[in-house]
Formats: sequence, structure tokens, C-alpha cells
Amino acid sequence: MITYLIIDDEYIAHDIIKGYCDLLPNMQLMKNCYDGLEAFEYLSKNEVDLIFLDLNMPKLKGFDFLKTLKNPPKVIVTTAYQEYALEGYELNVSDYLLKPFGFDRFLKAINKTFSSPATKHVVPSQSNKISKRIFLRSNKKYTQVEIDSILFIEASGNYTKVITTLETITIREKISIVLELLPKDDFLQVHKSFAVAPKHIKSIEGNRILIADHIVPVGKIYKTNILQLLK
Repeated sequence: MITYLIIDDEYIAHDIIKGYCDLLPNMQLMKNCYDGLEAFEYLSKNEVDLIFLDLNMPKLKGFDFLKTLKNPPKVIVTTAYQEYALEGYELNVSDYLLKPFGFDRFLKAINKTFSSPATKHVVPSQSNKISKRIFLRSNKKYTQVEIDSILFIEASGNYTKVITTLETITIREKISIVLELLPKDDFLQVHKSFAVAPKHIKSIEGNRILIADHIVPVGKIYKTNILQLLK
């Protein structure tokens, strides 16, 4: 479960963000805050995994609020002001959504935020530990997948199959797009149509990789990747 907080002085912004989050599984709104002081009071007694943060708010500006937090959770900035993007990245903001933004861009921000390893700015606890996750769209629904459970991915025309320890999910994206969403250090392309998670490899024999009960071919131009893996 990803717990989140919306901090924005515009009611419509709360409705849009919550509406997008409601389309995704395992996202729980903890509180709607309409200024930084209200959010500061809530966070002094509670923890969340993610903050959606507006910048131009009364009483306390967004980045000024963020600087008051000793151990901030992950932050996605939602603002109409593009000129503050650089300062946001200096504060380790996960992503910067420029209003108005659509659901596709919103989903990309969520995937980017939770498919990367937890940073030192996230305080893990025994009851609320953040893991690496990604949302995949298949058959008009969004499935949340633990990245550690992905065995390999396979290209199939304009579609890509994501094979996990529990299921196979087919999504309408090219394999190159899917690879951009996944942590580069966790996956290795071994064929023009296949990329594998090295930690799940059971054995390598010739031009074949055995992962669980699956056999993945190794393409000629990708043999160098395998050799580097074996060093």
C-alpha cells in the first residue's frame, strides 16, 4: 500500500489527483491539506510514502515547506510554474508535473517514483516499508507488480509480455519503452526480444538461459552482455 498526502490550495487539484490515484490499486489517501502549515502538523505525528506538492500556496510556499522536513518522503511536485523545476531536483523531488497534466503523465511519475530504489530521504519502518513497484496497464486495468518478482520480459510485436513469479502480464508497449521504466541495474537485454533479471537466472548453457521453468534465447549481438555477467 502506498500512502499519500495531497498539499494544494486548489480544491480541483485535489479532485484530479485523487481521481487519478483511485484508478490505481494500493494507493491510499491519508489527508487533504490546503497549505503547508496544515501538512506540517499532520506529518509531525504521521508518516506517508508520497506527497503531491503544489508550490504556490499561501502562508508557506511548497519548497519552503519541503525544506522544513528533516526526513521527507518521496515528493511529486504538481505546479503551473515550470521555472522552479531546477530547484525541485536539487531538493531530490521524484518528478515534476506541470499543470494541467493527463493521466498518462501522472502514471509515468508514479512508476518513476516507485520503480527506483528507496533513497535516504525515505524513512523505512517495520510496518511501512517501501519496495520497488511498477504499475502495468493491461486490458483497461492497472496491475501493481513488485519489480523483484519479474523474471524476464518478452517482445511480441507492439506488445510486451512481463513474466513474473506469479503471472504473465501482456501490455501494449514496445519492449524498449518497458525497459525505460525498469531499473537499468536490475535487467539485462540478452536478445532483441528478451531482457532478463540476472538474479533469477538458474543457469546459462550455450545460447540459452534457464529462468524458473522458462528458456530464454541469447542473441548473437548480446553475447557480450552475458560474458560481462559471468566475469
